[in-house]
Amino acid sequence: MMNITGASSKIFLMATRDFIHYSPSISTISLTRFRTLTYASSSSSSDYYTDRLVSNPPDLIGWVRKEGGFVHKGLKLVDEESNGIGLVSSEYIPKGSDLISLPSHLPLQFQSLESGDGDDLDSVLIQLARQVPEELWAMKLGLKLLQERATVGSFWWPYISNLPQTYTVPIFFPGEDIKNLQYAPLLYQVNKRCRFLLDFEKDIKHALDNVKPDDHPFGGQGVDASALGWAMSAVSSRAFRLHGARLPDGAHSSIPMMLPLIDMCNHSFHPNAKIFQEEETKNSKMLVKVKAETYIRQNDSVVLNYGGLSNEFFLIDYGFVVPSNPYDTIELKYDGAFLDAASMAVGITSPNFSAPKPWQQQILSQLKLHGEASDLKVSLGGPELVEGRLLAALRVLLATDIETVEKHDLNTLKSLSVEAPLGISNEVATLHTVIALCLIALEHFPTKIMEDEALLKRSASPSTNLSLQLRIQKKSVIIDVMRNLTRRVKNLSSTTTTNQG
Repeated sequence: MMNITGASSKIFLMATRDFIHYSPSISTISLTRFRTLTYASSSSSSDYYTDRLVSNPPDLIGWVRKEGGFVHKGLKLVDEESNGIGLVSSEYIPKGSDLISLPSHLPLQFQSLESGDGDDLDSVLIQLARQVPEELWAMKLGLKLLQERATVGSFWWPYISNLPQTYTVPIFFPGEDIKNLQYAPLLYQVNKRCRFLLDFEKDIKHALDNVKPDDHPFGGQGVDASALGWAMSAVSSRAFRLHGARLPDGAHSSIPMMLPLIDMCNHSFHPNAKIFQEEETKNSKMLVKVKAETYIRQNDSVVLNYGGLSNEFFLIDYGFVVPSNPYDTIELKYDGAFLDAASMAVGITSPNFSAPKPWQQQILSQLKLHGEASDLKVSLGGPELVEGRLLAALRVLLATDIETVEKHDLNTLKSLSVEAPLGISNEVATLHTVIALCLIALEHFPTKIMEDEALLKRSASPSTNLSLQLRIQKKSVIIDVMRNLTRRVKNLSSTTTTNQG
């Protein structure tokens, strides 16, 4: 029995085991048909971003057209250096033009698992997929991808062979670069995924020990944690959740799919293209289309918006970090004693964070920051700047009487755009407390941002670069929040001075 394993699996497993027991303190903030798979090391391959699964893969655009799809004559696949292979326009394309259209049989999906019907519901692959937790949905479709990769003559081989040989996601980082991320919530997630992949490798090996050759989901080949990580990363970085079959009530199911060629479009918060689904009138099947949202100039990349995500999600799922990401946030744990310390550090006496009054506890419960149903993860940065639940909690806990608070609804208390709803002194104390939280969060990073920037200039390793970029951006988020809130405090103070004058 051959194994779907790879040259970088040793690096992956070392990185995994190095952090298998990591306990973060969040409160402080080429299977060329039965050939052995190969993966490039993230720290040693100069063309790490551009190596495809096989050295001379089939023409993907030609395959899509051959199978009944449409591809605009002005599109071509180009190596975009650090962005990898991407779609680029070779001519001017007007706004509203159809760029790509995929008929319903071209997307790769795990249809029998998602629909819950079919002849193979008791297959080994289905049983394995059911063991995957829902939060790691990409692994479920990843199993289907591995099956097709191992199948001689797979319909999707022209697509699969064009996929990257490796991915710049943290589960493939060397151990030191995982540690150098310096961001506890991300380290926790990386550790969790690595632990799952190691355990799932054992589960699969056990499940396949006595399987008949005809029932083997991977054509008689073994699957290790490195191959599972490759498949999960391929799906998480490329799949889209789209409408599936029509349900009896007329609505459509929602199914993750891999979209050949469409998933070659890279990300931008200012996209020039957008995905649509249209139902064919002849057979009620869904077409997946990409249309030009703006005019596209010659040599422009065709880009989609992957969503307003924080940088840890871009890195762990897609393998890149967005500079000056307007949606980037820093995650903290809401903790009364920690907030007490922060408020006292800025000279606020007798804070009630660790011992709120009954009426304050009631409001905290409504904010899900107190009680059994609480969700203590809060964030700074992003469009809100200060997460509304945290802002409302601080305003309420720093309030002196219930009557003033009861004049406002929760949405008002959660909004930073509503200036000083509980009075200027309350607002200044609230913002000072958040600034103190920012300072404490910054102090928990072992390096300063200037040190990181100096290291980034000297680094030649893709994974090291990404680790440095991630922590630079996280520290930048904190600094930007502090600057913004400091400006607000000055404006409030000047308003008070003017009124007194």
